Amino acid sequence: MIAVTDKSRVAVDALTELAQRGDAPVPILEVAEARGIALHVLEQLFASLRRAGILQSQRGVKGGYSFRERTTQVTLYQVVEAVDGRLDHRYEDAPTAGDSVWQEACERLRALLSDVTIADMVEREARALDAPMFHI
Repeated sequence: MIAVTDKSRVAVDALTELAQRGDAPVPILEVAEARGIALHVLEQLFASLRRAGILQSQRGVKGGYSFRERTTQVTLYQVVEAVDGRLDHRYEDAPTAGDSVWQEACERLRALLSDVTIADMVEREARALDAPMFHI
């Protein structure tokens, strides 16, 4: 089944914020407040991302979350897998003619998400914020 939910979008948004703050651990509340994400939602997402090896946590006064690897190595596909599960099209019954289309769609989505990293998202967000706004 192909399933990319809002959880993935929120997770990528939160990881983009975390990446913008540098290498030091960042308290989860700061990320939640900066992006307008409910704390309990972000706690669940970050727990999944930590279990997947994307994030690491540090306790204490200077604690928080940070990336286990460089943001240039963390792909959106890894994030989607961590919070939504694998992107697969599985045959539930005998394969049909349409199954090949769904398989191809899944492969294309997987390829796209594998080509974009969290570092790319930081760059895209910076470009979007620098884009001139024209109002009529």
